[in-house]
Amino acid sequence: MSASSERSVVLPADLHARPAGALVRAAAAFCGTAEVVFQEKSASARSVLAIMGLGARAGATVLVRAAGDDAEEAVAAIVAVLLVTE
Repeated sequence: MSASSERSVVLPADLHARPAGALVRAAAAFCGTAEVVFQEKSASARSVLAIMGLGARAGATVLVRAAGDDAEEAVAAIVAVLLVTE
């Protein structure tokens, strides 16, 4: 059985191309799966277009979820990227 982790975060900025790209680069460093959930939509943390397609704006709350042996580390890394303001 693999580990899983999730955490909610309030976005300080819109989830547009630059932060989505940084998020995907962070997620690529981990072997498990990761996703970002906003309202009724979810997107793979390995797809810039899917992340941007969520339409999450500054002030929105998103859920970061990961599964795998390094799930906690993946969620922490992705959340850290999301919390960086431009």
